Amino acid sequence: MAIGFVGCIGAIKENKCLLLTFFVLLLLVFLLEATVTVLFFAYTDKVQSPLPSPASGVGSDLTARRGATALWVTRIDRYAQRDLKKGLHLYGTPGNVGLTNAWSIIQTDFRCCGVSNYTDWFEVYNATRVPDSCCLEFSESCGLHAPGTWWKAPCYETVKMWLQENLLAVGIFGLCTALVQILGLTFAMTMYCQVVKADTYCA
Repeated sequence: MAIGFVGCIGAIKENKCLLLTFFVLLLLVFLLEATVTVLFFAYTDKVQSPLPSPASGVGSDLTARRGATALWVTRIDRYAQRDLKKGLHLYGTPGNVGLTNAWSIIQTDFRCCGVSNYTDWFEVYNATRVPDSCCLEFSESCGLHAPGTWWKAPCYETVKMWLQENLLAVGIFGLCTALVQILGLTFAMTMYCQVVKADTYCA
């Protein structure tokens, strides 16, 4: 939103500095997304690719590489879960409506509770309770009921499995997002060049 606001103001005011800033920031975001996408598919391919037979002479080397790759994936999962658990403490706090709504939607739609399990919420509330969105049957203050009335599935693994099963849809969405960003980069640079030419002509 901030980057889009910079680009919008730059276009309205025809300000070279703002247009160039918008272009550079959007380019950095695009490159970051492209890098993450390439690494994701590269690691996924390495982890899931079949091993050659030992007779080929390269099985042991590929086994070692896959082991190292799997270790990195495990570390990434661990770090991601740790950060998500820290984010749980912002649930329901002032100024974090988006995060609160996101967790409520995820837990309701994916029928899960917490990052690893429902006990993640115990540290947040300092009590044996969970958000009402964790309940099998939603009702007011149902998060105070017994654990038997809550979803047991971990949200991190549930969402991760959903993404893996819907890679095509996620990929199409990513391509559409990339196309919009490329168009934004093109329009920003085109307008920037026109402003520069206009300033040069007037001078």
